[in-house]
Amino acid sequence: MKFKSLLFLSFWMLFLAISCDKDDITFDAPSQELSFSRDTVFCDTVYHQVRSETYVVKVFNNEDKDVMIPRINLEKGAASLYKINVDGKTGHDFQNVPLRKKDSLYIFVEIAPQATGPEAIAEDRVLFTTGAGQQHVTLFSVVQDAEFFIKTPTNPNVIATDATWSSNKAKIIYGDLTVNTGVHLNIQPGTKVYFHKNSGMKVSAGATLDINGTATNQVIIRGDRNDTYYDTIPRNWNSIKMEASSVLNMNHTRLFGGTRGLDMKQATATIKNSFIHTFQEYGIYSVGSKVNAENLVMNNCGESCIGIFYGGNYTFTHATIANYSATMNDRSRMGIFATNEWKNETGQNVYAPLQNLSILNSIVYSDRDNFINLEKVGSNQFNFLIQNSLIKYSGENEAGFNFTGPGVIQSIKNQDPRFMNYFAAKMNLRVKADSPAKNKGDVTVANTVPTDIVGVSRTTSPTLGAYQ
Repeated sequence: MKFKSLLFLSFWMLFLAISCDKDDITFDAPSQELSFSRDTVFCDTVYHQVRSETYVVKVFNNEDKDVMIPRINLEKGAASLYKINVDGKTGHDFQNVPLRKKDSLYIFVEIAPQATGPEAIAEDRVLFTTGAGQQHVTLFSVVQDAEFFIKTPTNPNVIATDATWSSNKAKIIYGDLTVNTGVHLNIQPGTKVYFHKNSGMKVSAGATLDINGTATNQVIIRGDRNDTYYDTIPRNWNSIKMEASSVLNMNHTRLFGGTRGLDMKQATATIKNSFIHTFQEYGIYSVGSKVNAENLVMNNCGESCIGIFYGGNYTFTHATIANYSATMNDRSRMGIFATNEWKNETGQNVYAPLQNLSILNSIVYSDRDNFINLEKVGSNQFNFLIQNSLIKYSGENEAGFNFTGPGVIQSIKNQDPRFMNYFAAKMNLRVKADSPAKNKGDVTVANTVPTDIVGVSRTTSPTLGAYQ
């Protein structure tokens, strides 16, 4: 019995030895160039000492043999701002990396930089040294210096005295940031304001928010994920809440990518030469407020670009209000919704007169019907004027007004304005030369806004919308 056991054990060890010999892999030097899933990694814009998301490069062995890559390394070595992970190991220089035939290898890339100025370029290369020569994948990112506003249990994140934000550092906000009652926050040209997920700003009663971009140096307000994928999706942050008696002055600003853009309650806003787009609910949600907007471009909002509740006073002059979306087709996607009703915080329906809604020399259009909806409830005053504008009109029952009635003057219904490119990734809402909006504006109205959103004169033969 003991002999049989020894014989079986000897046989099993011999079988394992033979099997190991069969599975033994011989790795040769590559005789062909490797191929890559991408030749350049454009990393998200990153901020001082904030680690980026992780990016992936796949390395392919197209040969019919297993190969050993002699060296994979960062060109700048240990001094590089980038970190790479090769085959599960982190470092900056790797020797003799195996890669099976017709197989691939993952390299993970991230950056956590030290900013040396307001904005700089971080660049490096991942080098692949083989017998077939040296190849590389370029790593590229914009690095910004940043100032952080972080709400914690011990830090309420409040601006308690007048403040000015300049463009020398990006402003990154975690949690809600509050501008205290009576405080004046001034945002200078070129400043970039980034909100982390579920973050926002509240401008308290009596406070003032001045956003002072210029034609060549816009203010950017968005979520803190800068990869181009996030340029066209909403809900990356919450909103800017304007409380009662607060004041907003906004010029040459691009505001996008949240749940609501401006969330106003009995506030006042003057908006010029600005873009508001890509919000899950409303670009402007306004309750009993006053808004005067000119050269305003809006697009890609889930419920409506503009939502007006509980009356108020609104004038939109030379505005282009579109609503085309590749991501929110299941939502209402109206252009302007206005009502004198509102359900307050206690759930009670309350009413106030719509003192004025004027749409002048503007375009309000999309691929959706019922694009303007005026919903008058009860006997409250409800004043509106649509003058020299091109609108999408679905009929009196759906729109809430008669296109041939006294509130509509010299306007165009249901003619495609022929935008250059209306999808949010491009959002070129200029109109083509053969657009029905060309030269249809009222000259007197145009002279109140004599240049378009990019500074072109419109004092003669004005085109409808924000672009001449």
